[in-house]
Amino acid sequence: MSRILIVEDEAIIRSALKRLLERHDYEVSEAGSAEEAGKLELAGFDLIISDLRLPGEPGTQLIEAAAPAPVLIMTSYASMRSAVDSLKQGAVDYVAKPFDHAELLETVSRILHQQSMQRSPPPDVTDDGGGRQTMIGNCTAMQLVYSRIRKTAPADVTVLILGESGTGKELVARALHQQSKRAQASLICVNCAAIPETLIESELFGHEKGAFTGASAARTGLVEAADGGTLFLDEIGELPLDAQARLLRVLQEGEIRKIGSVETRHVDVRLIAATHRDLRALSKSGDFRLDLYYRLNVMQIELPPLREREDDVLEIADILLDKACQRHERPGLRLSRAARQELRDYPWPGNVRELENALERGVILAEGHLIHPDDLGLAPVAHRPGPTASPAPPPSSADASQPGGEEDDLSLEDYFQHFVLEHQDQMSETELAQKLGISRKNLWERRQRLGIPRKKTARRPQ
Repeated sequence: MSRILIVEDEAIIRSALKRLLERHDYEVSEAGSAEEAGKLELAGFDLIISDLRLPGEPGTQLIEAAAPAPVLIMTSYASMRSAVDSLKQGAVDYVAKPFDHAELLETVSRILHQQSMQRSPPPDVTDDGGGRQTMIGNCTAMQLVYSRIRKTAPADVTVLILGESGTGKELVARALHQQSKRAQASLICVNCAAIPETLIESELFGHEKGAFTGASAARTGLVEAADGGTLFLDEIGELPLDAQARLLRVLQEGEIRKIGSVETRHVDVRLIAATHRDLRALSKSGDFRLDLYYRLNVMQIELPPLREREDDVLEIADILLDKACQRHERPGLRLSRAARQELRDYPWPGNVRELENALERGVILAEGHLIHPDDLGLAPVAHRPGPTASPAPPPSSADASQPGGEEDDLSLEDYFQHFVLEHQDQMSETELAQKLGISRKNLWERRQRLGIPRKKTARRPQ
């Protein structure tokens, strides 16, 4: 229940306002002057509503004394000058007397909501090794994330986490689990893109002995292993259609059936899913079930990319730098002024994961006590502001043929993209990887980097 202090010298107005707020479940205290209000613990209130004109000191005197509690100013002298003056001194808003009850209640509700958003503390998260870490960032977007985690975690509903690769989606999933009613049960994390299509149904739902070639023993699936706890499916946009249908059954009926079994088993699992892809767009192309999307999208948490968290970049960098210095036993290393500017200006396509790698490089390569921009090893960005020389001429065909040149790298990426798009309708992921001479994991990573969607209709090896 929010605590509100009313500071008003007219007893009739003060009592009427108190009754109005108490009818809407606010806990209300009163004071007749700024001096009387000053005897209370002002910072302990969620909101202070004060008349501008009071006996003795004006209501604006409470703004500084009550910080960080917000002060809403009331005035019967509704002029732009008095309103602007109170806002300049730090009032959160103002209302003019006589005020409309509905309008006042809406203003109070809005201010309290904004305050709760700003005060949402970053959740503590425990990793698999038992170490504790706190989510970092105070920007508005991250405050919304913290607020969503705090409200959603105890609700035991399905959650869909959206965000680019490297933004910390698994960290959010862990925070949701550890603040939920299932915190003492298991959290099972699965990367759907890292499991071969031919095995993913068996991995998730289990199989009976002899269900298929190689099934020499019965196996419990990861969904069943998460019974009573939380199942986190990362990169759920990569889940094959057959597995999507089985997962939909779990969400609708709370039932699973192992491959090769005729018996169903009831499971009590909270599902948290994450993706960097647009599931609604995938559903239009037939690569993702629309009914499953609606089942997953009960509550949505969207993580902002690092390039939109300008004020947080250096705070995150300092914490990651301390950890890297401890790992490599190089205490006392600091970022130079130029390196800090480099970190602020860089667009971070790989987000926090890329920032962590850059700082790791800096700690390893730095000489002396400062890390300089060259030590970070960040790729040049054409549109990034900074000192530039005259434009370089385009590379000649001779230069392009040199190994290690940028054109050579580009042509390899073009060849990869062309080959995958041309053959993925006829080949499985395993066959594509074999033809390209890379691992299946490497194929998936390149798909993510180049933004090449994976076809769910590719034929499976017989």
